[in-house]
Amino acid sequence: MIYKELAYKVVGCCLNVHSELGPGLLEQCYHNALYYELKSEGFSSGYNVPYNVFYKGEQVGEYFADLVVENKIVIELKSVKILSEVHVAQLLNYLHISKCRLGLLVNFQGRYLEWRRMVI
Repeated sequence: MIYKELAYKVVGCCLNVHSELGPGLLEQCYHNALYYELKSEGFSSGYNVPYNVFYKGEQVGEYFADLVVENKIVIELKSVKILSEVHVAQLLNYLHISKCRLGLLVNFQGRYLEWRRMVI
């Protein structure tokens, strides 16, 4: 499994945030708290990391990944009732444009933390 130990520690940070804040807050609160948690655990983390999208050599757009850990794992955070295929597609797009191989889709909305691991 790719980045197994790193992913395990990152999910642990997500669990810490969810345990401390609980469900029901806006996504931005979890985003900020997880960034703080990752930094406090010694991880190199990027916040709203920009990635350019090119078409035939021309930049046609820009995406911002919520968090990128150690330049290896893209984290897409949500605070929604139900994760949808749109959320999955969003993370897959981030993985393709960032060239990272592992992504975590994390939903803080429920009573229990929900996450999905995606590898390309």
